[in-house]
Amino acid sequence: MGSRASSLLREEDIEEIKKQTGFSHSQITRLYSRFHSLDKGENGALSREDFQRIPELAINPLGDRIINAFFPEGEDQVNFRGFMRTLAHFRPVEDNEKNKDPTSGEPLNSRTNKLFFAFRLYDLDRDDKISRDELLQVLRMMVGVNISDEQLGSIADRTIQEADTNGDMCISFSEFTKVLEKVDVEQKMSIRFLH
Repeated sequence: MGSRASSLLREEDIEEIKKQTGFSHSQITRLYSRFHSLDKGENGALSREDFQRIPELAINPLGDRIINAFFPEGEDQVNFRGFMRTLAHFRPVEDNEKNKDPTSGEPLNSRTNKLFFAFRLYDLDRDDKISRDELLQVLRMMVGVNISDEQLGSIADRTIQEADTNGDMCISFSEFTKVLEKVDVEQKMSIRFLH
């Protein structure tokens, strides 16, 4: 199956995906094989349902938010390139040194791009700020019914109070970044992909 999957992927496509994402040739062909096995509709694209069949996402409290991150606004399918661009956010940062291209922009797995990806998981309405209600919704997803609404409200209020530097009662991306400046985002948001 791996050889069939890689034969459907042209060499020029692999080279372009390598440039865009920093993945190696073997990682791309291996991930293409995985993509192909997830594509139950066999149409060269994945649906939300295809992602929901992945056990690790099915049990993750933020699974739906992570799945949504793969889909551009208003789309209900993601092709292989889109799949790879999203996965690239989770490449370890040290991989950037091997794939440094001075002519390209900031790598998808840079600290800033990892933080922006995480920020988007909280910014449910995509208005570039995290409101108390959005924070509450995500907290509720993460803890379920294990904490009372009053306790969750207190956590949300305290979080916004600590992060909100401009007094608008929301968390902007720059405020989000500032709060996480001492967190090892590079390590926490990395998946080791086999080479």
